Amino acid sequence: MVAPALAADTTSCASAPGVLRQAAATADAAKADKALRLVAVGEKLCAAGGRGEAAKKFTAAARALDTDLATIPANAPSAQ
Repeated sequence: MVAPALAADTTSCASAPGVLRQAAATADAAKADKALRLVAVGEKLCAAGGRGEAAKKFTAAARALDTDLATIPANAPSAQ
């Protein structure tokens, strides 16, 4: 059985980068740059199996954009 936190982290690795990139596209350039750097680090952590740490980076990226992952539309295209 997969723990709920682990399942949430898996979803974050699958969807958060695309959602955050879409939000960054309409943000202030400085905020978008910081957020995109955090997203890139989060993606590398996901690839290395560090899903919990990646989730923290995605949350920080959302904060850099003055938002929360929960408030960003979930239908944003994810990065491939």
